[in-house]
Amino acid sequence: MAKVKSAFVCTECGADYRKWQGQCTSCQEWNTLSEVRLAPTRPGAGAGTVASGSTGRGGYAGSLSREVVDLGSVDLSEVPRLSSTFEEFDRVLGGGLVPGSAVLLGGHPGAGKSTLLLQTACKLAQGRRVVYVTGEESLSQVAMRAHRLQLPSQGLKMLAETSVETILAVAERETPDILVIDSIQTMHLDDIASAPGGVAQVRESAAVLTRFAKQSNTVLLLVGHVTKDGSLAGPKVLEHMIDASLLLEGGADSRFRTLRGQKNRFGAVNELGVFAMLEHGLKEVKNPSAIFLSRNEEQSAGSLVMVVWEGTRPILVEVQALLDESALGNPRRVAVGLDQNRLAMLLAVLHRHGGLFTGDQDVFLNVVGGVKVLETSADLAVLLAVVSSLQNRPLPRELVVFGEVGLSGEIRPVPSGQERIVEAAKHGFKRAIVPRGNAPKRSPEGMEVVAVDKLAEALDAL
Repeated sequence: MAKVKSAFVCTECGADYRKWQGQCTSCQEWNTLSEVRLAPTRPGAGAGTVASGSTGRGGYAGSLSREVVDLGSVDLSEVPRLSSTFEEFDRVLGGGLVPGSAVLLGGHPGAGKSTLLLQTACKLAQGRRVVYVTGEESLSQVAMRAHRLQLPSQGLKMLAETSVETILAVAERETPDILVIDSIQTMHLDDIASAPGGVAQVRESAAVLTRFAKQSNTVLLLVGHVTKDGSLAGPKVLEHMIDASLLLEGGADSRFRTLRGQKNRFGAVNELGVFAMLEHGLKEVKNPSAIFLSRNEEQSAGSLVMVVWEGTRPILVEVQALLDESALGNPRRVAVGLDQNRLAMLLAVLHRHGGLFTGDQDVFLNVVGGVKVLETSADLAVLLAVVSSLQNRPLPRELVVFGEVGLSGEIRPVPSGQERIVEAAKHGFKRAIVPRGNAPKRSPEGMEVVAVDKLAEALDAL
């Protein structure tokens, strides 16, 4: 009789240990080890077998390749991609869906994960074989949503199942081009002695489904839930198995949703796609800058437009700053859409090299539209917006700013500066304050480009 073994896996970094311990020595996190019961293996089972060591899961128990080949002899012909019928979705994926790839789509409840995949599946089913597996909803619920969204329902194969063995048997019989699993947290393997959603079930179910997708050249789309801090639920090793990890962001009270690529083996990382949640589902926004620049006609202090680079394109967004005299001994620093620690650093630079003191002011910063700015090109725009609010002097509406600010007050150039300036000129901006390293040899027609080296020069340019 086979002996059941167990291991302890860190839910933060995926490291495993033979026995439990309070701290993970890999990522230094505390109390993150969860017990994983390993499936019993038969004597002599090969290393390429799945967890149970059997071939009952559709017969896909072998490894991807058992022969050693020379790297120069590998076929470099590009694999044709499948369009998801959404240009913004294809942009984040790097050009479309790649056969044999595994894509994980995560997001908070109500973000629109199931809606986006149902729209994609219904449209793709008109010309390809698509199987949609739902483990959270009944078939009638999915049909009602498709009817409400006015989607073509003919041709899409539906399956309400949570057993991975059953799903693989159906997939082997139907041979789909696209297989959608909604969601991976509801799937389970009979050989794993734990509840669905646990570390063991999520990891092993994803591994078996990914192995099937790569061996059968099927596009695998997985839906994943996220935790309170916004990270994908389950072990970190899940992100290592898949080829692309996408995160759909946007609160239930927001009309717009942003799809960001966090990992992509077939395209650019950190690419951004923008969708609008309408009555008939998600609709792609092909010009996000026009959405984020819906400003009031009346000029207000603390408002400024900056150009950020998202993936492979520039986007114009508005940053707002509000400074108010603090009644507390320790003034507040609140940043929505930006790094709060970087805001504190920039305020110190403003005091040291700009001569403006904000130590007695509460500072509130917000990026309009719910966009999260992750790059340093927003530094100069943030400081100029803070100065505008501190002195209660509105900035010109036709002004656009970008640039990184160093600790010594220097303005450093940022990547793709020329493209940022051209994008701002397309939207009618007449003046730009940019780092000297990004100054173009010839400014776009109708735009004045002011190149600066120091923070003091940028303040004088206002």
